Amino acid sequence: MDRMGPLDAEFLHIEDGVSHMHIAGCSLFEGPPPPFRDILDWFASKLPVLPRYRQVVRFVPLGLGRPVWVDDPHFNLLYHVRHTALPEPGGEEDLCRLVGRLMSQELDRNRPLWEAWVVEGLTDDRWAIVSKVHHCLADGISGTDLMAALLDTSPDAEIVPPPPWRPEPEPSGSALVLDAFGGLIGDVADRVRTVPDLIRDPRRVVADLRSTTSGLLALGERMAPTPPTSIDGPIGPHRRWAATTASLAEVKEVRRGLAGTVNDVVLAVITRGFRDLIESRGEDPEQLTIRTLVPVSVRAPDQHGMPDNRVSAIFAELPVAIPDPVARLESIKAQMADLKDSHQADAGEVLTTLGIFAPPMLLSFGTHSIVRYMARRPQRTINTVTTNVPGPQFPLYALGREMLEYHPFVPLAQGVRVGVAILSYNGKVSFGVTGDFDTAPDIDVLCRGIDDGLAELLALVRPSGAAGVGPSDAAEAGVR
Repeated sequence: MDRMGPLDAEFLHIEDGVSHMHIAGCSLFEGPPPPFRDILDWFASKLPVLPRYRQVVRFVPLGLGRPVWVDDPHFNLLYHVRHTALPEPGGEEDLCRLVGRLMSQELDRNRPLWEAWVVEGLTDDRWAIVSKVHHCLADGISGTDLMAALLDTSPDAEIVPPPPWRPEPEPSGSALVLDAFGGLIGDVADRVRTVPDLIRDPRRVVADLRSTTSGLLALGERMAPTPPTSIDGPIGPHRRWAATTASLAEVKEVRRGLAGTVNDVVLAVITRGFRDLIESRGEDPEQLTIRTLVPVSVRAPDQHGMPDNRVSAIFAELPVAIPDPVARLESIKAQMADLKDSHQADAGEVLTTLGIFAPPMLLSFGTHSIVRYMARRPQRTINTVTTNVPGPQFPLYALGREMLEYHPFVPLAQGVRVGVAILSYNGKVSFGVTGDFDTAPDIDVLCRGIDDGLAELLALVRPSGAAGVGPSDAAEAGVR
């Protein structure tokens, strides 16, 4: 029996039938697809290193403690690994439509909170695995750790049958309550143990207090509502999804030519995508502010592989009002440098840590109340979310087939109609765009804008006449 952290529990409580809190991805593999029986055996062989995949959530009676993970006494792999095929000819638009439909369905809380859909029938002799796990189980970094644990680093890896597994008996209600009280005492004791270290280093305490205060003030400054725009507002339960891919080498080429970081370049091209989307809807980008929540990992190096959430966040403003691509990038660079100095992420981590001391019943009630309020009166503090996760820069395999691309999916919360997930893998950067089905039918415009944003920056750093990509003239959404 493992107790959830406060942030893990929050992601569980946020889910309300409209905001689906699962993170996901679409992995494209070279063909031909292996037999489904082999795929089941392959998944089964990985279960010993993925303990959460055979555990379910149990709630403490009366909300006296945070939810816990316990072994599923009725675990059935066939429920979680499913098989489907696209109608011929299995184009990119069909795959995107399938992913959107799968992401519109919440995970069953009576079972382990993950699914994997094996998809056959893709063009160019490819197949895919569409996987989803609940956000209470993993954040972006631990999600890539799960992916790395599932896949193989060699095409010659053999399937090793797993040892027999017997679930631990489910705890009784009284045992859950006793564990909750023991956990609360343990959390407080852990914090008390840090007091002697703090007393011995008062200058560090003062410095930490200053940085936290500075971060809280910076967060407060970003809480002002933004002007209304069509990319924020109420959402429904259904999703659209599209993706586009860029070369990591080309992103780094822009970074070298115009300075900054890879993340700066990525945010700059996403800004171009949002500018194009806004203009295509007849809105004036120069009159708007697009504020994005950017998750920031606070996971220590020795915490990789742990299935939980260890993230904070900063709030950045995408400069959609700036038409010049270099000026947009310069604006992003300056803003990200200021945000790093503002200690917003430090303050966010402190606020998350305080959840340890909050009574779980009140924390759950407060979260549900806020979600219900936002459903009636959506916020405009955050217009979108852009999450950027570094993935492995070497090929991964499933049953000897190389994973060619990995396209991420980011969930939407109340008030946010469009989100972008970014993940790098083996020399490629993939942008996965999630849209509310009813209010964002045109997310392909954002994808094309991302393509064009990188193309215009490349044209500026390359010698005249050098070979390279040109602006995208794609007419359809899809995985490019």
